[in-house]
Amino acid sequence: MSSPPVAPPGWSRWLVPPAALSVHLSIGQAYAWSVFKPPLESALHLDGTQSALPFQLAIVMLGLSAAFGGTLVERNGPRWAMTVALVCFSSGFLISALGAQTQQYWLIVLGYGFVGGIGLGIGYISPVSTLMKWFPDRPGMATGIAIMGFGGGALIASPWSAQMLESFGTDHSGIALAFLVHGLAYAVFMTLGVLLVRVPRPDGRTESATDAAAGVQVSARSALRTPQFWCLWVVLCTNVTAGIGILEKAAPMITDFFADSSTPVSVSAAAGFVALLSAANMAGRIGWSSTSDLIGRKNIYRVYLGVGALTYLVLALFGDTSKPLFVLCALVVLSFYGGGFATVPAYLKDLFGTYQVGAIHGRLLTAWSTAGVLGPLIVNWIADRQEAAGKDGPALYGLSFSIMIGLLLIGFVANELIRPVHTRHHVPAPKEAPDAQREQPA
Repeated sequence: MSSPPVAPPGWSRWLVPPAALSVHLSIGQAYAWSVFKPPLESALHLDGTQSALPFQLAIVMLGLSAAFGGTLVERNGPRWAMTVALVCFSSGFLISALGAQTQQYWLIVLGYGFVGGIGLGIGYISPVSTLMKWFPDRPGMATGIAIMGFGGGALIASPWSAQMLESFGTDHSGIALAFLVHGLAYAVFMTLGVLLVRVPRPDGRTESATDAAAGVQVSARSALRTPQFWCLWVVLCTNVTAGIGILEKAAPMITDFFADSSTPVSVSAAAGFVALLSAANMAGRIGWSSTSDLIGRKNIYRVYLGVGALTYLVLALFGDTSKPLFVLCALVVLSFYGGGFATVPAYLKDLFGTYQVGAIHGRLLTAWSTAGVLGPLIVNWIADRQEAAGKDGPALYGLSFSIMIGLLLIGFVANELIRPVHTRHHVPAPKEAPDAQREQPA
């Protein structure tokens, strides 16, 4: 644990993506928290806002722990980071199990939200720089494979959690047992990643020759002083805001759009729509990020932001005329949402090199935390105000869709402003990197 495990001769680099995937599939359970909301509300007499608190705190802690722990992850290596993620994420479930059993809701908030949220953040960034060092030829594909797991974790966790609650019961004891099983099972599964992960040998064979020639190596501290970092922060924030705008309110949104049609959307159909969005989110993470290796990171973000704005325009103008059109547009937006997450580590690598890219990625994820508040706030606040004004159906969302179009266009402009990082921000030479790293704050 004191130093990253170095791959022995003949070690296949294709063992590293499964190691990363085991962590991301586990922490991706966060997207399935809604399964526990109704049982918790019933068993512990909570309202909807209270039952959402553990998830909200977990997302906040994800952003904060990724931002403040990124340098530690880079310094101590992927095995240390994955172990910290394992301990925190699994402990969060165990603390939550104690809280459910004793009917102390604050323990569930502390366990799942605070402790587990730290595991989310450290686990999310743990494999990023390692994957890009192993796959300098296809960094978008490599990070896409891992981050695809975070988007798809709920596809496993949601039915699994529902089945456990059905078997154990939905009272406080049944919820506690489900939390306990989650904590133990995820500990075992994440251990596979801890045991498998390796870093490449420092013999130059897996490092990016392009980076070495161009001298593109920037420390996390220096990256924060560049306009490129903040332009990319705007790009990620606007793209994520647009995706969450649909994802967070997907079921009621499609119901509202076709409530007055001859064939309104049923509850089961709305649930199926949500599942389709999750699949598009996951597919976009590997599909679009792999495409970025072929056409370039700036070009793929032109697609995310430019085509995303056009897609939102189609939704605003024609979304209520055809269910297939509405579903198709929503799937496109969610695929861009997932693709944006998976492509941004490779974009960072192109701009700042592999040196401390995990720490830079962690700081950039504060854009996710911001978007996680901004997207739902825009859609829900405007919909509530429009409903209070006597409007219904698609009219509830027209203004919020227009705002999303504006935000995506802002992100498009920010992407166009990104240029190569000036050499004054580069680490002077590879041999000096360890000294520069020691100067970085934890």
